[in-house]
Amino acid sequence: MSTLAAAWDWLTDPAHWPGEDGIRHRLLQHLLLTAVCLLLSCALALPVALVLGHLGKGGALAVNLSNAGRAVPTFAVLVLLLLTPVGRWDDGPTVVALVLFAVPPLLTNAYVGMREVDRGVVQAARGMGMTGRQLLFHVELPLALPLLLNGVRIAAVQLVATATIAALAGGGGLGRIITAGFNLASTPQVVAGAFLVAALALAVEAVFELAERLAPARARGGRP
Repeated sequence: MSTLAAAWDWLTDPAHWPGEDGIRHRLLQHLLLTAVCLLLSCALALPVALVLGHLGKGGALAVNLSNAGRAVPTFAVLVLLLLTPVGRWDDGPTVVALVLFAVPPLLTNAYVGMREVDRGVVQAARGMGMTGRQLLFHVELPLALPLLLNGVRIAAVQLVATATIAALAGGGGLGRIITAGFNLASTPQVVAGAFLVAALALAVEAVFELAERLAPARARGGRP
């Protein structure tokens, strides 16, 4: 029996789905961790990107610093955090490492989207007497929405793929299936875990692709 066939048999075995160590529970843990980290990343990055993009000041420095953060491996950040007081929090180190990992694409795409808004449209809106807040939320943000959502999509897919590191810090998620497979020297289980992560990442990609297709229509409806 080939490794792929053995992995498929492991994956489709009903005995591997229920329970705290089962696929269903690990999948829910993985989704919850991804959602929490994505929400925190959006809460940190998007307001900064939108304000800087609206003002047109300081954005280049923020984006360059954010991009520099991409060069630091997430696993290295996790290991360093485990050695600090943050390491005493259950999933704290993993959440902090993943949030730092997700901020660059969110910040960059939202900022670039804001700055690529047609300046003629912005000037016309100013000429109509719109305030800065109205300009931001009723003109620039709707027009920047496709690029902003693209950043959210990239961050979400990256988080799904990278959240497997939670298992290395004693956390949950699909990474526990992979690490358990290594501990048991079970190649089919390792391959099955990797397949689940890849399938989840593709599913998240499909959901955000659909959201991006719907976003431009909503953005056009928000124009003055």
